Amino acid sequence: MLATALLLAACSGGKDETQPADTGGESTATPGEPASAVPADAPPADADLAYTPDASAKPPAAPDAGIGTGTKAIPAAIQGRWALKPEDCTAKPGTDLTALVIGAKTLRFFESAGDLAHVRDRSANRIVADYKFSGEGETWDRLMLLGVVDGGKTLVRRDYGEGAAAEPLRYMRCVA
Repeated sequence: MLATALLLAACSGGKDETQPADTGGESTATPGEPASAVPADAPPADADLAYTPDASAKPPAAPDAGIGTGTKAIPAAIQGRWALKPEDCTAKPGTDLTALVIGAKTLRFFESAGDLAHVRDRSANRIVADYKFSGEGETWDRLMLLGVVDGGKTLVRRDYGEGAAAEPLRYMRCVA
């Protein structure tokens, strides 16, 4: 049930023409891990994934020149196949409801795809960028943070703007 709700949030389009909204702080607690297991002064595992969007920045009308190459590409550490549920890593295409396939400039979900349009911030393991999405006969813009943690085993995805999930989504890397 929860995975279906997350899938709908990931793939639901709607037109997001509004400015990105500040989503506030995010919880750094690890589910299932006692609070005492992490030293109080230790930075959270995904501390480098914090981002506060600039409310004055608008998504570009068209993709920037050179998108998908060099520093205007999704980092190689993020590219690949990811899923929210383990069974979707091995499911046949079309039945892998929570799968996300990431290339140098494209995000592919079950019923939608997003093309990289503008890179706002980027490192080897993280990108904050605007994407132009289409799916189910609709188009929309979305500001999104993607970053890998846990030695590249986990992808953290945080969406910003109208209709964005309040909490980040955590995907597992699918291994061939």
